[in-house]
Amino acid sequence: MTAVDVSNVSADLFILGVVFILLVFGLLSLGILRMFQQRYRAGWISFVFAVVSFIVFMWVLNRWYA
Repeated sequence: MTAVDVSNVSADLFILGVVFILLVFGLLSLGILRMFQQRYRAGWISFVFAVVSFIVFMWVLNRWYA
């Protein structure tokens, strides 16, 4: 088993990644929950916000950490 060296990852990049991962997957799970509750419009809105959050995350990474 090998370990991954994360010593070169800055603290702000790590925190940014954690926040966006929690946001994107939280919105995806909320969208799935709304779909099971047959609240389709709210589910699709959650899916759209998850995609928008992911796009914003990619933009921030390319803008600040490129």
